[in-house]
Amino acid sequence: MPPTLFLEQILNGVQFGLMLFLLAAGLTLVFGIMDMINLAHGSLYMIGAYLTATFVGLTGVFWLGVLLAVVGTALIGMLLELTILRQLYKRDHLSQVLATFALILIINEVVRIIWGPQPLLLSAPEGLSGPIEILPGLNYSAFRLTIIVVGLIVAVALLLLVNYTRAGMWLRAGASNREMAQAMGVPIKPLFTLLFGVGAALCAIAGAFLGPILAVQVGMGESILILAFVVIVIGGIGSIKGALVGALLVGIVDTAGRAFLPMLLSQVASPEVASNLGPALASILIYLLMAVVLFLKPQGLFPART
Repeated sequence: MPPTLFLEQILNGVQFGLMLFLLAAGLTLVFGIMDMINLAHGSLYMIGAYLTATFVGLTGVFWLGVLLAVVGTALIGMLLELTILRQLYKRDHLSQVLATFALILIINEVVRIIWGPQPLLLSAPEGLSGPIEILPGLNYSAFRLTIIVVGLIVAVALLLLVNYTRAGMWLRAGASNREMAQAMGVPIKPLFTLLFGVGAALCAIAGAFLGPILAVQVGMGESILILAFVVIVIGGIGSIKGALVGALLVGIVDTAGRAFLPMLLSQVASPEVASNLGPALASILIYLLMAVVLFLKPQGLFPART
């Protein structure tokens, strides 16, 4: 196996993992602080991708389109929290699952009505459309490298926000013991509305940067939401550091598995069998990883609650 191919797939895994982190970060804080299961979180990722495609088409500038989409998705997330999701905080998990699943269906139909059933085209910026040489003999997509840089910047900023600011202290207190935090005067309701906005903005960033790689289409949030839940289970509910580590693990395992398992299977099976079986086994590897982590550490790698 050429070393450059191995390094390229590891970079692809890091890139995908960082985008998963943006999805999982808001989801794990919502789940950890308010004990709220929000299945509609992936729909905000879809809305962010659609708004990015729309604003880029209107303005002709990718970065301005991303900025407008992030702001718009954050406002939509806060509106959803104020009008619908806030009513579910005191309900049991089954009610939350059913209500937010219904919200997925509603949002999908609204998106289909506004933008139509056909996928939208979202292209990478022209200046980042080609490869660049990052090591001798290793050319890598400039846009994917930009995704890694943006993901790292956002991850570091979020870790600093959670660990070194007053708002972050409130978030960590709420994740550890919500009732005690409320008793000590932490403004949970406005903080949670803001948290929903931040989580929606992170979803929009992921949708904006994955849109040129994946299809911008109705229902695109459901499949990636499953991976986001796997990430927070592996990392530990309510933990930003756990979400980052879990997302990188899932991203690398998924990407490397899809790239290398067919090659390994082709040594013992026909090319057709290897090409069909490899991706399926790669998908299974993610859940095997989750099972191993839960067997060794039932609360995840870095649980916020002890």
